[in-house]
This record gives sequence, structure tokens and C-alpha cells, in this order.
Amino acid sequence: MSNTRSIFDIVGPTMIGPSSSHTAGAVRLGALARAIFGELPGQADIGLHGSFAATGEGHGTKLALIAGLLGMAPDDTRIPHSFSLAEEEGLSFRFTEIELEEAHPNTAVFNLSPRKTPECPPDAKPDAPGIVKPMMIRGSSIGGGNVVVTRIDDFAVHATGELPLLVVDHSDQPGVIFAVSGILTDAHINIAAMNVSREMRGARALMLIETDGRPDTTTLRRILQQTQVHNVRYVPSV
Repeated sequence: MSNTRSIFDIVGPTMIGPSSSHTAGAVRLGALARAIFGELPGQADIGLHGSFAATGEGHGTKLALIAGLLGMAPDDTRIPHSFSLAEEEGLSFRFTEIELEEAHPNTAVFNLSPRKTPECPPDAKPDAPGIVKPMMIRGSSIGGGNVVVTRIDDFAVHATGELPLLVVDHSDQPGVIFAVSGILTDAHINIAAMNVSREMRGARALMLIETDGRPDTTTLRRILQQTQVHNVRYVPSV
């Protein structure tokens, strides 16, 4: 592994706010949570752990997290007004202080709900990829504006938002990973990294695939048509 550091690592990101971890990183974390969720949520219950809870007011962490959920970048001049903008956009939110075991001190837990209740039954496949359902996303700001999502619902994951991502909800059955990889190969989409987490053997699993390109709608539909695939969502880099 290279020990070289870029000027971005040393100086930090272009941002609004006093802290790369508590402000810029919080914006990116909120933006990544929104991207994984798939749309602007209607309700966000956000638990703040460690120094995120302690500095949530002074460093603008709460404002920054909401700004990220609204789709803002760390240098957006509207960040100080994110609460009022959230109200205009129909995003309701509340913050609580939480204590987590073995968690990074700059950690937030997002419990996100969609604006509308999904119309299709919970076990039915949608007509198009990416139906939005309530979701829990846990992530941390790890310094210099960098972030990592470590849990989606009941699954341990690793997502940094640096590369485009496919989130594939599927059953833990032989051949699923091979089939999805083959579909991406057919579409000339290179896989940069893959992480698979499962509830237990043979049960529900979550596949996270970082890619070098964006799969088109046809590719996403081909993945969704696999018998053991329940849902698929494309997550752009943030």
C-alpha cells in the first residue's frame, strides 16, 4: 500500500464550516446515506454517537447531515440554512444522542422513511429497479472529509462513496454472485470491489459492488430478473 498523501489529504476539502470531520464529512455522510436510500426521504430519525453528539451544535454537524440528505456538497453556501430548506422540501427530521459499542466517535445512524408507503407488497419485485423502502444506514466521518458506511439494515458493509456502487438485495443461494458478475461483464462494467454480507446461510444477503462505470437501465433490469434477486439500486459516487 502506498504511503503517499495528496494535497487534499493534508489541507482537507473545500467546505463550508469549521471542521472537515464534523462538517464536511457530515455533509458527505448525509449525501451518501441519501444516495443509498435512493431519494430524498420524507422522515429522518438520526442518532448521533460520540463527538458527533457532543459537537452537533457548535460545529454545525446537525445542519451538515441534513444538508447532505438534501443533496448538497460540502462547499454549498446553503448549508447553514439546511433546516429551513428541509422544511420547504418536505423532509421531517429529529436528532437523538445514542451510545454505540466499538463505533467511531463521529458516527451517525440514519433511520430513513420514504415520502410515500411503497405500493407493492414487501415480498414482490417492483416493475423497475430501486423501489424505496424504510432503511437504516450507519456511517462515520473518519477525517479529512472522508466517510464510510458500515451498516445497511442488518448487514455489515463497507461503502465510501468514492466510486459508483450497486446495492443488490438477494437470497444467499449458489450462483447469484456469478450471475450478477456475468451480467456486468456483458455490459462491459468493470468491478472494482465487492462486499457480500448475509443474515445467515441461505437467508437474505446484501451484495455491494463498486464499479468503474454506470450500469444502464437494461443492465439493472437483467440483474433484477434473476430469481434470487429481490432488489437492486445504483448509487452514484458522492
